[in-house]
Amino acid sequence: MSITNEDQMIGMQKVSEAVAYTLKKMIEYAEPGMTTKDLDKYGAGILEGFGAKSAPYLTYGFPGWTCISVDHEFCHGIPTDQRVLQEGDLINIDVSAELDGYWADNGGSFVIGKDIHGHQKLVEASKAILRKAIDNIKGGVKIADIGHLMETEAKKRGLKVIKNLGGHGVGRSLHEQPDELLNYRNRYDTRRFKKNSVVAIETFIATSSHLAVELKDGWTMVGNKGGYMAQHEHTIVVTDGKPIILTQMNEILN
Repeated sequence: MSITNEDQMIGMQKVSEAVAYTLKKMIEYAEPGMTTKDLDKYGAGILEGFGAKSAPYLTYGFPGWTCISVDHEFCHGIPTDQRVLQEGDLINIDVSAELDGYWADNGGSFVIGKDIHGHQKLVEASKAILRKAIDNIKGGVKIADIGHLMETEAKKRGLKVIKNLGGHGVGRSLHEQPDELLNYRNRYDTRRFKKNSVVAIETFIATSSHLAVELKDGWTMVGNKGGYMAQHEHTIVVTDGKPIILTQMNEILN
C-alpha cells in the first residue's frame, strides 16, 4: 500500500506494534524443552490481546498462529506438539497479522540457549545485511540494487542467499505489490522503491543452499542442498531519506 493520510499511518503503526511486540515476547519466552506448539500458543495469546488475527491463517489457512522453523527448516514451519526445542537450536519465528483492515509482517532467527552448534555467526550476518539494506532504501532506489547489496554482503561472509524467497509489499493484505523483493540482483527488474509505500523487507541468508524447497506437509521449506538459513524482517515505510521502521519494537537488530 501507499500511505496517503494520517489514519493509514496510525493503522499501520497499530498492527506493526502488535506483530513486533508478539515476536519480541516469543523470542524471550522460548527455551529448551518447550514445544513449538507451546511457543505458538503463547504468541497467539499476545496477538489476541491486541485484537489481531493471524495473517497466514487468514490468508492461506496455515495450521498455526505463527510460523516457527527449527534448524534445517528454513521457513513456514508448522508449530507441533512433537517438535521440542533443544539447547543451541537455530529458531526462526515469523509473525504476521491483520488488525482493523491493516496487515504487517516481521520475523527473526535466533539461537536458543547456548550457541553450542555455532549458528550465531549466521544470525549476526543476517541481521547486519538487513540493517544495511534498510539503510539504503529510499524512494527512487532500484529494487534490484538492494538485492545486489544483500547478495554481495552475504558472499563477503562466505554465505549464500535463497533466490526463490523474497520480501514484499504489505498493508491492506499480507502480500502486495511490489512483490519479489529478492536477495540478489534480478537484471530484468527495473522497478524502483516508491516514496510512502509500505514493504516487508527480509533477508534469506544460507550456509549451503540457494533455493528453498517444500516438504510433503505442504508448508515447511528446507534448503535444496541442506544447511541452515537465517531470516530477519521488518515492515517499513519508504521515504525520501531513511525508512520508517514500523516494527522497530521487535528489537531484532539490537
